[in-house]
Amino acid sequence: MAAPIDLDRFTVTGTAREMGRQLGEALRPRIRAFMDVRFEYFARYTAERGMAFARDRIMQIGRQSMAIAAEWDPAGHDEHLGIAEGAGLDPVVLYTGANMTDMRDVFLLSGNVKGDAVPPDAEGCTSLLVPPAKSVDGKAVVGQTWDLNAADVQYVVAVNRKPKDGVETWSVTCAGCLTLVGMNARGLAVGTTNIKTWGARPGAGYLTILHRIVRADSAKAAAALVDDAPRAGAHTYWVADAHDQLEVEAAPHFTAVRDAGALGPICRTNHCVDPALVRIQGEPTHESSARRFARVTQSLAEEGPHSVETVKAIFSDRRDGKLSVNRYPEDGDYAATNAVFVAVPADGAAWACRGPADRGVWYRLPFGE
Repeated sequence: MAAPIDLDRFTVTGTAREMGRQLGEALRPRIRAFMDVRFEYFARYTAERGMAFARDRIMQIGRQSMAIAAEWDPAGHDEHLGIAEGAGLDPVVLYTGANMTDMRDVFLLSGNVKGDAVPPDAEGCTSLLVPPAKSVDGKAVVGQTWDLNAADVQYVVAVNRKPKDGVETWSVTCAGCLTLVGMNARGLAVGTTNIKTWGARPGAGYLTILHRIVRADSAKAAAALVDDAPRAGAHTYWVADAHDQLEVEAAPHFTAVRDAGALGPICRTNHCVDPALVRIQGEPTHESSARRFARVTQSLAEEGPHSVETVKAIFSDRRDGKLSVNRYPEDGDYAATNAVFVAVPADGAAWACRGPADRGVWYRLPFGE
């Protein structure tokens, strides 16, 4: 049996620029290698869709988007600049590569809905929100898998940010990136899954949005920030505190909210659910997304009451083979599970592992230490 997959954890302190520079310096080789991987992936992705890779165009999109992000979240932009300085990279290259899913959607899905058949891909994550009424102890349990290219697992890290001014946070992300999924010391947890819609435009990338909302005071405030953001592409954003567990399904020009407190436990994979977004979905729903959604919906309804351990079990589920929630590199599919995150906001408690839920070493992500 292979050794469990460990998770590197880093702590940074100071101003946003100082924290970024510390991360960039500590992770410099990994960040630079990750950017190479991201641009190679983008070239392959566009070729599969019958378009030539146009680096000048994608960099123009990245430059425009970074400028918009800088205006919307100056502190996040300052940290991004620090990471670029520490890693010795052009900040536009870093922004474009880190937010590649949005930048590629602007490249490919900027127009109106078209009739041409676009082959769906199997990428994407699985998230869930269990409200207090459906948990074992009356405390919400939330979390997600983060699934993308299998090779990306080597770049996954956990980062504890202790800013000079502002709230302490933990995030699980990739080398060189801002927050991907995480929690703050006030008990707000956030995360995302990818969806695709037409109408993508230069704008704030999803990592910028997540990095801003993880610093919010509450789930409702975080959801309002998502709605306010000048979004580049489509994503879902889940936000949860002790009182509210909300999911915002967001296209560049439209948002829809689902409330687990009203609906009961909810989950999300990588296709649109709101009817307005279904009509402008950028690719047909892949069988992986449909199967994972059905499996987790069933597990949340038929099993429980839920706890951190039952949620970890859902994220470890292999009953559907390569279409399972828990995705292995050896499945030979487009994506594999690169990290998993689970939180109990009422307790200010979060746990994470690198790699699949049943293969990674799980760590508690502590605050105030």
